[in-house]
Amino acid sequence: MPTIIQVAAMAGVSTATVSRVMSHPDRVAEATRRRVLEVVESLGYKPNVAARTLRTLRAAKILVTVPDISNPFFASVIRGAEEAARDAGYAVVVGDTRHDPSIEDQYADMLSSREVDGLIFLGHRLPDNLRPLMAMQGARAPVVNGCEYSPDIGVPSVHIDNAAAGCDAVEHLIGLGHHDIGLVTGPHVSPISRDRLAGAMQAAERHGLRDRLQVRVGDYSAQSSADHVPDLVAQGVTGLFCFSDEMAMGAISAIRQAGLSCPDDISVIGFDDLPLARFFQPGLTTIAQPKGRIGQQAVELLVNILQGGDSPVSQITLPHELVVRSSTRLIG
Repeated sequence: MPTIIQVAAMAGVSTATVSRVMSHPDRVAEATRRRVLEVVESLGYKPNVAARTLRTLRAAKILVTVPDISNPFFASVIRGAEEAARDAGYAVVVGDTRHDPSIEDQYADMLSSREVDGLIFLGHRLPDNLRPLMAMQGARAPVVNGCEYSPDIGVPSVHIDNAAAGCDAVEHLIGLGHHDIGLVTGPHVSPISRDRLAGAMQAAERHGLRDRLQVRVGDYSAQSSADHVPDLVAQGVTGLFCFSDEMAMGAISAIRQAGLSCPDDISVIGFDDLPLARFFQPGLTTIAQPKGRIGQQAVELLVNILQGGDSPVSQITLPHELVVRSSTRLIG
């Protein structure tokens, strides 16, 4: 389906001019109006937003897309985003993309058709159909990335230093005397997973333990880490760093099923500090992210763009924290 951006590009005008032609043609010069309408007809473009939106060019809505809405980590991010958006006079629309690029594109079409005013995407991919918008508007495009960080995308982002956090997690295990350490990562396509792995390897390298790391790839789910536990136990790991709390909980369950104990036999550290982490048995040592603040500041970046403020590409790095509980212990 053709978008207003495609019409504007082909007619050589702004999207605002196309919108005026469609809603108030008498306010547009005849030659420009004729050129735009010819492109509209040739492309078969049909606006699919409400008349109010066409009149005001403001939907008063922000779209937040998440790669997996079943992951409880995103609930706190969305809550922070919703609170900040409400304060700024916007409602939040949430889209679950399920790691599917085609679904990401479908949601991104809501921005192109002005059903929403801006987009915050919490995954690592910029939807392909937003690239023309980025090419036209650059840093002024109403698009912000949250949680993940890839400098190649070129949009404002809010995140933590995942490499430093990964380093802190492995340093904690080494400080407790663990030399045979297992890592269960997220998918390597994810920048945050690659960064956490790089930080973990840096810590192991610093202590001469790089060759003793056992690295396995998961998908942030509990089952993906549980599947790796038997092999990691066979490799003799005494410390395990999982790249999400869900994976850490799955690993602890699998450790018990193997007839072993956490932390007496294997210490486990997670990532995110989900609300359940402190109540899990044993209490989960983890890297805490400021989830609500990520959502809040992503909205603040986006609203600044929407309100015409200064909008250089801004990367905000928030602090993380190592939270030590009873799933890790000192070994002799």
